[in-house]
Amino acid sequence: MKQKKIPLRMCAGCGEMKPKKELVRVVRAPVKEENGVQTGGEVSLDLTGRKPGRGAYVCRNPECLQKAQKARRFERAFSCRIEDAVFEAMYAELCADAQKSGKDG
Repeated sequence: MKQKKIPLRMCAGCGEMKPKKELVRVVRAPVKEENGVQTGGEVSLDLTGRKPGRGAYVCRNPECLQKAQKARRFERAFSCRIEDAVFEAMYAELCADAQKSGKDG
């Protein structure tokens, strides 16, 4: 029987290669332009892995998100400036998810 290949992704924070299911996707929504006005392009966590847009990955460890922010890895990956408030919201969401996973597991 053929063994299923597990996709690996690199964490933007620690740089380790890990199975995709162990990481959280950070996504930049597609940018749309209508009548000369651009909309979209928001950066957020994608805990489901189903949001449309360009993605990068980070460990479920909030410290990895902070390392990626400090090194500006998401800003380089998405070619855009990301406000500190966006990182604060993602950090809070990641901490809440880690706490919830800790209680469930």
